[in-house]
Amino acid sequence: MGSALEGEAAEEGAGSDEARLTPTHLDKTRAEEVIMATPERLKNYINGTWCDATAESWVDVQDPATAEILALAPLSQAVDVANAAQAAAAAFTNWRQVPATQRIQYLFRLKAGLEAHFEELARSITMENGKVLEEARGELRRAIENVEVACGIPVMMLGEFAEDIASGIDEYMIRQPVGVVASICPFNFPGMIPFWFIPYALACGNTVIVKPSERTPLTMSRIFHLLEELGFPPGVVNMVIGGADTVNAILDHPEIRGVTFVGSTAVARHVYSRAAANGKRVQAQGGAKNPVIILPDADPDMSTRIVIDSVFGNAGQRCLAAANVVLVGGAEHTFRPALAEAAERRVVGSGLDPGVEMGPVITLQSKSRIQGLVQTALDEGARILVDGRDPLITGHESGFFIRPTILDSVLPNSTIACTEVFGPVMSLIELESVDNAIDLVNSGLYGNMACIFTSSGAAARKFRYGAQAGNIGINIGVAAPMAFFPFSGWKESFFGTLHGQGKHAVEFFTQTKVVVERWPKEWSRQF
Repeated sequence: MGSALEGEAAEEGAGSDEARLTPTHLDKTRAEEVIMATPERLKNYINGTWCDATAESWVDVQDPATAEILALAPLSQAVDVANAAQAAAAAFTNWRQVPATQRIQYLFRLKAGLEAHFEELARSITMENGKVLEEARGELRRAIENVEVACGIPVMMLGEFAEDIASGIDEYMIRQPVGVVASICPFNFPGMIPFWFIPYALACGNTVIVKPSERTPLTMSRIFHLLEELGFPPGVVNMVIGGADTVNAILDHPEIRGVTFVGSTAVARHVYSRAAANGKRVQAQGGAKNPVIILPDADPDMSTRIVIDSVFGNAGQRCLAAANVVLVGGAEHTFRPALAEAAERRVVGSGLDPGVEMGPVITLQSKSRIQGLVQTALDEGARILVDGRDPLITGHESGFFIRPTILDSVLPNSTIACTEVFGPVMSLIELESVDNAIDLVNSGLYGNMACIFTSSGAAARKFRYGAQAGNIGINIGVAAPMAFFPFSGWKESFFGTLHGQGKHAVEFFTQTKVVVERWPKEWSRQF
């Protein structure tokens, strides 16, 4: 899903005046000029102050379309995490006492700020991640939706009350904040995924530490400038940029009581086990290999368009990207040529250029890894239907581009069918029946999403009922839950119990307290 703990397998500032400029001071054109002209050393935000990291090494933040260095991200050390945790712990006592109706006023202002700087932030996402501008706008819109949902926290945090559980005794349950919580975020949605967690944690009365991916920290840095302008009390919101050592410091620090993570399965398992061993509550979203089932009765035009968007949107770098396209019962006769034609037509280039439908992958190393997986598939007997492995994009010759690629005759147990590619590669698998397709879905290690395209209600219900995945799509290519539903995941795609977004987020960021009380009648006689 895109993480920052184990390099490519996990794929997942300076003191200048320009480095300190906030979104209010920069329009989008000037912002891009500043970044291009003077790559800055990004700073952490701790206790209401921008501060230099104690980093001994720095990571280039590159524009994947041009390979230009946009900024330098610090690999912050444990002392930076400790400073943020101590600041957040000190701020927690007062922040939790702020009434929920007042806490959400900050979120109302945050929504307004995100709306006011919408285009600038969307362009920032595209510049550091590579996705096309329209996808960046959609990502940011979903982030704002999560802020909107969290504004309902006075209702969402309501407890329960029961009178007279025994004679003269009442019992009730209330929700209280956990304390200091941290979110470890991936590169592929630098503007959205942090908002699966941040607004709910703050609204519930927690204080927050955010660790953005060191590959894509610019958008979150700009958002923290906005948070600074909104006047959050010092220590309530903090940001520490870093890599593996920073993550482990978060997992080990005793003041941090809850951790959220989105990334690869290997790193999600590490985060879950190490944080849990240290007594923290954890939700860790892992990798995926999402199957899409197409039946012969599926609408050809609609299904082709939606499946192509699912596989190749964001260059395949999203945890809900379709990967294995399963053609059932003769569907291959219609859909194999239709999918191939649509993939070949897809316009690839810089996400900032008009008309572009797919941008680059995140790094040169990622491009090489994807190319290697395609070659492994060919070595294992797959046939290449559309080859986009080494394109030349005029004007962006140094960019990390792969065009849409389709592999045919893929065996269900082959390497490419079982490995999360995290790139624009579609694998076509042919099966005889819906039952065979469901068996294929359920035999996989992952359980993030599974989709079916059909005009049969009976087939759709059988699939919905039997498919072992947390997010199910019926004639939907990206079954992304709205902000008021949890982002579910099963099996190797999720470690924990409560997911991000909606009521699950409220439950994760609060702990329940049950009170049983008696007030004997004789105590009230004096009144």
